[in-house]
Amino acid sequence: MLKVGIGFDAHKFVKNRKLIICQVEIPYKFGLEGHSDADVALHALCDAILGALGEKDIGHYFPPTDPKLKDISSKEILDFVLSLLKNKGFEIVNIDLTLIAQEPKFSPYIDIMKDSLSKLLEIPQENIGLKATTAEKMLFTEGIGCMAVVLLKSVNLKI
Repeated sequence: MLKVGIGFDAHKFVKNRKLIICQVEIPYKFGLEGHSDADVALHALCDAILGALGEKDIGHYFPPTDPKLKDISSKEILDFVLSLLKNKGFEIVNIDLTLIAQEPKFSPYIDIMKDSLSKLLEIPQENIGLKATTAEKMLFTEGIGCMAVVLLKSVNLKI
């Protein structure tokens, strides 16, 4: 069995916070506001996986109102989602992410972010699409958005 999921997340810029995307620190004058480390890419990816599995979104499992979760690493959120994935008998075939932001420029960090995703997900880099676009100053001028698509397969399916 194959399953497809899509996810989306967005966070606005704030001062005095590191910018973390795909668990990579990107040098920039702003970070992203959020209850966690606000890794917009991992949040979108987690929601894509959860959607493909027919589960509720990450806000259900990691509510922003829970003070115990303040500043949680998005890696912990991803690890939880990957454990659900495994327990349901699925694995990731490939992912495709699109970052949407006017700034910063992500091109110097794409390969580093893909390497990080490959290690986090334990899938080959060639199964990871990661792109960035600006939306021509119409959207995301005050933050960053990310769209994610994931293809899952049953561990018993041979592709």
